[in-house]
Amino acid sequence: MKRVHYSWIILVVTFFAIIVAGIVRSSSGVFIDPFEKEFGWGRPSISFAFAISLFLYGFSGPFIAAFVEKFGLKRMMLGSMALLTIGLSLTFIMKSEWQLILIWGILIGLGSGLFLTVLSTQVANRWFVKRRGLAVGILTAATATGQLVLLPVLAALINKYSWKAAVLLILVLSVLMFFMIAILMRSFPRDIGLPPYGEEALVPKAELSTDNPFKAAISALWEGLQAREFWLLAGSFFICGLSTSGLIGTHFISYCISFGVPVLTAASMLSFMGIFDLIGTTLSGWLSDRFDNRWLLFWYYSLRGLSLVCLPLALTSGSYVWLMVFAIFYGLDWIATVPPTIGLTRQRFGIQKSAMMYGWIMAAHQVGAGLAAYTGGVIYTALGSYTWAFMLAGGFCVLASLFVILIKKNPEVSVN
Repeated sequence: MKRVHYSWIILVVTFFAIIVAGIVRSSSGVFIDPFEKEFGWGRPSISFAFAISLFLYGFSGPFIAAFVEKFGLKRMMLGSMALLTIGLSLTFIMKSEWQLILIWGILIGLGSGLFLTVLSTQVANRWFVKRRGLAVGILTAATATGQLVLLPVLAALINKYSWKAAVLLILVLSVLMFFMIAILMRSFPRDIGLPPYGEEALVPKAELSTDNPFKAAISALWEGLQAREFWLLAGSFFICGLSTSGLIGTHFISYCISFGVPVLTAASMLSFMGIFDLIGTTLSGWLSDRFDNRWLLFWYYSLRGLSLVCLPLALTSGSYVWLMVFAIFYGLDWIATVPPTIGLTRQRFGIQKSAMMYGWIMAAHQVGAGLAAYTGGVIYTALGSYTWAFMLAGGFCVLASLFVILIKKNPEVSVN
């Protein structure tokens, strides 16, 4: 029997690590109402804390990529998971809004940064030569797969017991994941005497970088700002974040509740999206190895915009069938944009710089996500409805589809 290459074990460990981090990050949507009722905090204030988390985990991406080069992938994964565990533990003793901002905005935002931004790129670049796009697609799908498994469970725990029971569950998962990383994770194939998947010979032993991580990240940003492709990718990804984790991830459940949809049903719909996200994003990774990544992104953004514009109509109809149709259609597209975006970044800036460059592009994604998370709460408070927030997001997606078409088909790879 042919032995399974250890690259696939690394993929599995990373997949579950991203799932756990994704569960922690995406669970914010089910905590808005419970926090509002128990602590008496306003929805804009709660949304502000979650917006900071979205902003920080994305904006930390390029710096984390530089720190990975200096301290190693395994150490950074252990440190990040430990930070998530500490943040979840402190949630049980928080009493004030500033504590919510510190815990869910800063600690959990920074702790999830590695897992939900540059980790998929780092692992695919180091452990895979063949099937690299597929590996990115599988790992990217893990970001939303956490919703598939646990959001309805978290909502059920909140309904039957309290929000503390839901936090306890994801805390236990974080602790278990910490030990799984400690036992099974490795930074490079050479660490265990193997070549990357798809390569016959061992690659030279990688040395940890001696560069200042902050200086390296800023240098990468400066290089990116001088490239037209960087602006187009960052602009389209800003809209990607605005229309996914910022709006849907944070406010979808509350939007459904405002139309009389039970919280457990709304959470189940969001988790249903996770099923189809796993399919859609994995398929997107496979497609990104074979087709023009620009046209893939064009269709992804166009179809996402259409689905967001149709969501208010589905909720107004009062039919769960149309809401399920939206969940399927939107779910297939949720994070399908990531593999071709990483592919275009790798084509333009080269494999060595791709993780750090993607980190900055992901930072733009999270600025958009943070903006949508906060303004969604503001729009709801001002108008008593989220409808305009979703309609505007759909319009922005059409703009993103035009951005990606302007990228050159075969850009020159940077050699600086």
